[in-house]
Amino acid sequence: MRFTVDPGIRTPVFQQLCDQVVGSVRDGLLLPGTRLPTVRRLAADLGVAANTVAKAYRQLEAEGHVETRGRNGTVVLAPPGSGAGAELDGAAARFVREARSGGLGLEEAVGVLRARW
Repeated sequence: MRFTVDPGIRTPVFQQLCDQVVGSVRDGLLLPGTRLPTVRRLAADLGVAANTVAKAYRQLEAEGHVETRGRNGTVVLAPPGSGAGAELDGAAARFVREARSGGLGLEEAVGVLRARW
């Protein structure tokens, strides 16, 4: 998997990385158990600060998309798909459809969720 960033767009670089990882898992391009590049390696490859990549990895871990395993690196986790996870995934899919049809971007949709949290 090759990651890219576009510093010329409004979306912060760390968020672009998060979006690419989540989208790649959803599309089957990144499989559960896949090891992501180290923070330093990806930062060097993209020409961005290591703290930017670290911030993306922290967000991905907080959201349950990846797990950092110390010396074994950061690996992709399986998306929710059974039991309560399947029900929540369905609710999230409905929320995304409604948000998009209402003209909300990702940041605004997250804001709606944060306000309800």
